[in-house]
Amino acid sequence: MANTSKILIIGATGFLGKFLVEASSRSGHPTFALIRDSKVSDPHKSKITEEFKNSGVKLIHGDIYHHESLVNAIKQVDVVISAVGGSQLADQVKIIDAIKEAGNVKRFLPSEFSVDEDLVHPVEPAATLFKIKSQIRRAIEAEEIPHTYVACNGFASYFVPSLGQLNCTTPPRDKVAILGEGNKKATFVKEEDIATYTIKAVDDPRTLNKVMYMRPHANTLSFNELVSLWEKKIGKTLERTYLLEDQILKNIKEAPMDLSIYLSILHSIFVKGTDIEMEATCGVEASELYPEVKYTSTDEYLNQFL
Repeated sequence: MANTSKILIIGATGFLGKFLVEASSRSGHPTFALIRDSKVSDPHKSKITEEFKNSGVKLIHGDIYHHESLVNAIKQVDVVISAVGGSQLADQVKIIDAIKEAGNVKRFLPSEFSVDEDLVHPVEPAATLFKIKSQIRRAIEAEEIPHTYVACNGFASYFVPSLGQLNCTTPPRDKVAILGEGNKKATFVKEEDIATYTIKAVDDPRTLNKVMYMRPHANTLSFNELVSLWEKKIGKTLERTYLLEDQILKNIKEAPMDLSIYLSILHSIFVKGTDIEMEATCGVEASELYPEVKYTSTDEYLNQFL
């Protein structure tokens, strides 16, 4: 293969990380996963790391909080992808420091994998997370580290299976609560497709120092359109109720922290809207760059629930 950059994935055993590792290995890249020693003693994580090894992934024991081990891991690769979770977003400055010391990284993809935080303005508590992500961008740019920011919009599995209904694991068949008026467009992408597009971007000069958006046409729908799509599949009209913004904001304030973050992100998507035009100078769109990728449409995704 022409593009065989060596890729290190940090946060490899996390929700998105494992998909990134699989996509990287499947694409023929020498793939490295940074693994904390404690992960090996966790039965679930141990199973994931065993699968990594069986697919030829090299496990490197290290930690973003141990500078020497992090620098050592980074020196072995060309590309670093961070998929750390929300509690570690601010600590990506440690990855930036290690990349600067290592001096060999051709591309860094920080943990973003959401909407473009420079273009949306959510309410708290999501506002704090987005501010941290934006600060990490500015730190990367200040150090002049080659980068790509991945704005994949929403994870399909977080929203589509329940149509955004709390405490549901499958789409409703009687009633549905819709956030806002239900007309703002949103995009949700299957996690395997997010990983595939991300790995394709690492060696692509068209994505260098740009934001790569994921807005596949078939996956960009309003809340009302998504419900209508499901209604057509089941041959039934659901009873729709609409949650006004004041009620949504009240729910955000009263919810436990994890749920509050989720609701505040949904508020920014479905009430404020994220259908913002990309600037050609700083953004590119993944499905246009890589038309050969057969992504899973929202229509196809919903079929598993029939």
